[in-house]
Amino acid sequence: MEAKQSDLEKKYNKWIVALSVAVPLVVAALFGVNLRQLGYDVEPLTFLPPIYATINGVTALVLVVAVIAIKKGKRQLHERLMKFAIALSVAFLVMYVAYHMTSDSTKFGGEGFIRYVYYFILITHILLSIVIIPFVLITYVRAITNNFERHKKIAKITFPMWLYVAVTGVIVYLMISPYYS
Repeated sequence: MEAKQSDLEKKYNKWIVALSVAVPLVVAALFGVNLRQLGYDVEPLTFLPPIYATINGVTALVLVVAVIAIKKGKRQLHERLMKFAIALSVAFLVMYVAYHMTSDSTKFGGEGFIRYVYYFILITHILLSIVIIPFVLITYVRAITNNFERHKKIAKITFPMWLYVAVTGVIVYLMISPYYS
């Protein structure tokens, strides 16, 4: 039985690797494309940052509730919440890219110590948002292939990282929001 589960996981590994590489590369490439600067007549989607920051906040809450659900033995609720958290993360990513493709980047205007705090949070948020992709996918695959022992092991690593990314996404927004034009 274990071998079949392992074989099933291996089938997903190609997708995990492909998505873990492609998503950051595509986001980075699209981040550098500003449709307005290329001459396209598109409205800047300046209304999106508070929406995707809220999505990050909701994701954090969903992750916490999902962990509580599984600790209480509510597996089906946990599963639904985790799928919802993944959907929220995908929605965030789409909106984030859409905003940056239609709007000029906002520079952080804080000075002194707060500037260092902001950039520390921003850099760790960005780096972990890249690292978290394969962790979420592997954790998810281990669950859907019923490899719950291995799922639990990696989930203990995935959860705090994903929670950090979600929470720091909100913090970054709150710190930079006074500087939006």
